[in-house]
Amino acid sequence: MAQQFKKIGLIGKYANTEIGENLVELAQYLKSKEATVYLDQGTADSLGTDFVQAEALSRDQMGEQCELIIVLGGDGTLLNAARSLTKYDIKLIGINLGHLGFLTDIPWDNYQQKLDEIFNGEYHVEDRMLLQASIIRDGVTISESIAFNDVIVHKWEEARMLEFETTIDNKFVNVQRSDGLIIATPTGSTAYALSGGGPVLNPGLNAILMVPICPHTLTQRPLVIQSDSEIEITISEEGHARAQVTCDGQINLGVTAGDRIHVKKFDGKVSLLHPHDYNYYEILRAKLHWGARLY
Repeated sequence: MAQQFKKIGLIGKYANTEIGENLVELAQYLKSKEATVYLDQGTADSLGTDFVQAEALSRDQMGEQCELIIVLGGDGTLLNAARSLTKYDIKLIGINLGHLGFLTDIPWDNYQQKLDEIFNGEYHVEDRMLLQASIIRDGVTISESIAFNDVIVHKWEEARMLEFETTIDNKFVNVQRSDGLIIATPTGSTAYALSGGGPVLNPGLNAILMVPICPHTLTQRPLVIQSDSEIEITISEEGHARAQVTCDGQINLGVTAGDRIHVKKFDGKVSLLHPHDYNYYEILRAKLHWGARLY
């Protein structure tokens, strides 16, 4: 049975004034389906115009009022939208204006066909996990954030390695000297973690991936652990470079010697809505050029 989405929110690529015509076309299409269309306030501010003819709402208002959110842009835009809407039980669709994305999997050139199928009930919903990172200093949590792709502990502005201690579920793992550590969800396994030599994890897995960045000891290898595990990283008091924690490449949290970085699975989830013929492995083939001729 087709599910009718009557209240739909639109989120456009941040600070991009070139997507106005795309938003107008998309809004008109959705209105032809008898849907009420809302525009993200940040997108409306960026465009500086009301030509989309849709009421602008904050992210919280969108989460409270909308039944579906359509993100127009790239994977970074969807990462931002997903983090801001995790406390709401709302489904996200990603439409990519450029190349096919891992998360924004509907290309612009045939979005109407795919949305027609979705509005006819031909879709499936995929729940994906997130991470929560907390910075603890002298026993007090000084900052925290959530991440859809990854939490990265890394050196900052210095050509020297970090030294830090890692524990998992209060069990000592190692002391590592490296450029940092990537802690990724299965979704994030195809992001920075892949560049660091980590494995690709099916996004449906309940697992956390840990990938060292340029470790001094080459026997330091990527590690996959259970999603309910809790990771703690302590920055060494001695010989450390300046460090930073970055979530999804978009949020930066400052750390200093002696700080503890606590990472665990976030209680909420992200619900992605895909067309019925969505194939994760097809996306991998397209993005990673599997099977392409090398000459």
